[in-house]
Amino acid sequence: MPIIEIKDVRKTFRTPQGHTLNAVDGISLSVERGETLGIIGESGSGKSTLGRLILRLHEADSGTILLEGEDIRSLSKRQLRKRRRSWQIVFQEPFASLNPRLTIRQIVEEPLIVAKQFGASEYRSKAERLRLVTSTLEEVGLSEDFLDRRPANLSGGQQQRVGIARCLVTDPSLVVLDEPTSSLDLTIRASILRMLAELQVSRGLTYVFISHDIDTVRHFCSRVAVMHRGQFVETGTTHQVLSNPQQPYTQKLMAAAMPPIPYSDSSTANASSAVNASSAANASSAAKAVSA
Repeated sequence: MPIIEIKDVRKTFRTPQGHTLNAVDGISLSVERGETLGIIGESGSGKSTLGRLILRLHEADSGTILLEGEDIRSLSKRQLRKRRRSWQIVFQEPFASLNPRLTIRQIVEEPLIVAKQFGASEYRSKAERLRLVTSTLEEVGLSEDFLDRRPANLSGGQQQRVGIARCLVTDPSLVVLDEPTSSLDLTIRASILRMLAELQVSRGLTYVFISHDIDTVRHFCSRVAVMHRGQFVETGTTHQVLSNPQQPYTQKLMAAAMPPIPYSDSSTANASSAVNASSAANASSAAKAVSA
């Protein structure tokens, strides 16, 4: 069973001038467990809106959205909040997504407190929550020395690591990555991507990776969907779509992209290869299970 399965999803917005904007216009897709799906397109193509629709951070106008076989559009608000621990998101702007008044410990602990309120008994102990916060911060490369700091005292890369830790602390199965490295410089970007690849392997995560950076998608994603004006114009494996684009829009997008910058860090390439191998194995296992 795919971890994500959406059919004919639509979302419109009204502009200040009274016009209707079709942000997502009849999108259908499925994502297998352990896979990394990249969604690329120019700014305003509907990528981020689709990511938020998948997690029901926006309400779809119509269509079906199944996460792990569950129709999330039919869930009550309480049921949805109870399930959110399994489906998380990392936002584009790390500082804007963190409460500046809270310490890093409070920021990362907050999802555990919310989960506890909705029946997660394993998070009731304050000591257990602190243990989870500390161990998750260590997973993303931050020591316990960061617990009492605030976001303003951190660099951009450290802020994004906190955002990733907050996302992972409830042990989700699905993570939407909404341009998580676009505001970071190249060196920090490579280290964050390497960390995300390693976390995917160690935790068995499924990623939806939203980006306009074709080179990053080329190295990080196993499959890609090209989005234009709220619709998918081309989908396939990353190699198929980016090495031999068939649609005119994809060809123009590739022509406008900067030449690829080779990754000199071999561990980045190895982690990416491990993710793709793991994704392929999981997708194959899922296909066999369905056919059986």
